[in-house]
Amino acid sequence: MQVEKTAIPDVLLIKPKVHGDARGWFIESFQQERYQAAGIQEYFIQDNMAFSSRGVLRGLHVQNPYSQGKLVQVIRGEVLDVALDIRYGSPTFGKWVSARLSAENKHQFWVPAGFAHAYIVLSKNAIFSYKCTDKYAPEHEMSILWNDPALAIDWQYTAPPKLSEKDKNALCLADIPIEKLPLYQKI
Repeated sequence: MQVEKTAIPDVLLIKPKVHGDARGWFIESFQQERYQAAGIQEYFIQDNMAFSSRGVLRGLHVQNPYSQGKLVQVIRGEVLDVALDIRYGSPTFGKWVSARLSAENKHQFWVPAGFAHAYIVLSKNAIFSYKCTDKYAPEHEMSILWNDPALAIDWQYTAPPKLSEKDKNALCLADIPIEKLPLYQKI
């Protein structure tokens, strides 16, 4: 597998090795020792999948406490995946990186704990899969407004997105009290 650091070094783009022949293809989507050698030391305790149609935007979500690191990939379709650093005190606080993930490119994105995470579906529909380092704790989840003008995230999508009520009513990052944000801990 090939591992690339992004503009935020804690966020990684992973390109698994694809073994293909006339029958189809095979990838090793996760192997703990290999991913630990690549810098992902966390253990995963929950796997999730979501099905969404074009224009669905899920996020920007984060939990604090019980912050989740997420190893994400697309099983069907294509999405633009976004990781936003909201770790208070981080040198990249308020910065974001994105990657196009698709069933075709088979790339994965590592979004560490303490980052807000979101994706928008660019294809007709998509099946999105992710491994999490902690359990879902809805009582500790918060959403950051997807179109917060201070963040200027380029969603690479021009139509109005389809949002949940929670995401429609999310706060701008600057309006979230500091004590609710995860703290930066240099790795």
